[in-house]
Amino acid sequence: MKSLQRIVALAALIFSASAIADPARHEVSYNKEIAPIIHDYCLSCHEPGGQGYEKSGLDMRTYQSLMKGTKFGSVIKPGDSFTSILIQVVDGRVHASIKMPYGMEGGLAKDKISLLKKWVNQGAKNN
Repeated sequence: MKSLQRIVALAALIFSASAIADPARHEVSYNKEIAPIIHDYCLSCHEPGGQGYEKSGLDMRTYQSLMKGTKFGSVIKPGDSFTSILIQVVDGRVHASIKMPYGMEGGLAKDKISLLKKWVNQGAKNN
């Protein structure tokens, strides 16, 4: 009986440890993970003076300016990556002329798009 209890206790420990380490449960950090993507792939066009900023009004220098969106409206719908314009343009679900990052051969890497989607789906928090 003690062997069975040990096995059950060990299985419970392994299950709880795997749940803690589960990357699907990882909360995406805007400051540590999203802002660097924006800096590296978006900011050169989406800040005052940049071509993307001049065309759309989208300023991506800060969380607040990103969440403000464009002169046409919001680009992020917290909790809904599918209808968020930001995700649509990096995911290639729009006309090729507005796929972002503009002019980047092959587009943004899939892992970066997945991280952006996850962040939006988690509520697009300023964390």
